[in-house]
Amino acid sequence: MSAISPSAPPAPSAASRARLPGQGESEAFTVLRRMFDEGFATGDGSVVDELCAPGLIDHQFGLAGTGAEAIEHAKAAIRDVHSAVPDISFTIEDFAEAGEVIWVRARGTATGPFFGPPSGRPVDFTVIDVARVVDGHIAEHWGVPDRFAMLAQTGVLDRLAA
Repeated sequence: MSAISPSAPPAPSAASRARLPGQGESEAFTVLRRMFDEGFATGDGSVVDELCAPGLIDHQFGLAGTGAEAIEHAKAAIRDVHSAVPDISFTIEDFAEAGEVIWVRARGTATGPFFGPPSGRPVDFTVIDVARVVDGHIAEHWGVPDRFAMLAQTGVLDRLAA
């Protein structure tokens, strides 16, 4: 039995090896990539109108809602994240698809302010998004951003403990 180093990153999945971004992307992958690149990275919430179904059902904590309410929550999240960390960028590191559903693991990085003055500390966190994409639109979404990592890395937890 061989030992696995706990610090070694997991090997890329077959799905991520099978398609490189921009090369044979599925419609669902392209939709989620655009949400990260054109929405969260730029702060432009208008991409939500293009990429989300009018009857969007969002299950993510803090964003949950349906229809117009879910659309507005998604736009607000894009604005809030971008204003908190204006230099944020995301890299989709892994994904899997089954039918209309896609699972994405993305890594976000930034150095901007977050709930206070800029700490100068880089932020590196993971987001897991699951979306049901129908006819090129996100019809349903579940998201799990690693908020604790962001709070710890930006010094917010240090300020709360002081």
